[in-house]
Amino acid sequence: MSHKPSQPLSDSDAHRSRSARSRLLRSLPLVLLLAAGAVLWFGLGLGDYVSFTLLQEHHRRLEDFVEAYYLSALFGFMLIYALNVAFSLPVGTLLTLTGGFLFGILPATLAAVVAATLGATAVYLAARTALGDVLKRRSGSSLERLRRGFREDAFNYLLTLRLIPLFPFWLVNLAPAFAGVRLGTFFWATLLGILPGTLVYASAGNGLGRILEAGASRTWAWSSSPRSSVRCWGWPCSPCCR
Repeated sequence: MSHKPSQPLSDSDAHRSRSARSRLLRSLPLVLLLAAGAVLWFGLGLGDYVSFTLLQEHHRRLEDFVEAYYLSALFGFMLIYALNVAFSLPVGTLLTLTGGFLFGILPATLAAVVAATLGATAVYLAARTALGDVLKRRSGSSLERLRRGFREDAFNYLLTLRLIPLFPFWLVNLAPAFAGVRLGTFFWATLLGILPGTLVYASAGNGLGRILEAGASRTWAWSSSPRSSVRCWGWPCSPCCR
């Protein structure tokens, strides 16, 4: 039985094949970030381990650890915070308050702002992929409005969005990449824009000691509830959790 020899791919077919592989490889960073966040939060039940109830139970151990290993604890806090923002997990409020409680107002504010900016930048860089082209073609009115604002004055528009949360934090991480905003503009507008709100919540967290000692964890139970998690995907209590 004779077989027809396979026809070689035309130049156009080969180009399309290479383009498809290239888009797939370039889209991996953003896909992996989103997948990792979903696995951590829903698959491994991370939300069950991040709550004010657990903070109340273990706050003295945390205080002892911070007192003994301050710098290590501070850098560990920054790593957790950056990963939280990169994976778009809804625990930014709790982390900011906890940071203010453990490290003090100024160190917690600076650590949270730097970590959140780095986490947001990771999302921004991951979005500058072939997947961004797909999302741009299928974007809705919200993203289109953001893109128009960025074209007019990228730095001031992004700074305003960070200061006044008109859109979810995660969307404001993605939209500048799709709109062609420069990395430096994104980084500095994000860092300056989230600073005031972070300072407010770190200051509030600095007074948590009395609440935890009094056993009033129920007062703060909303922060880890499913309803609050939904709020954190929109306009949350902390600027780095939006």
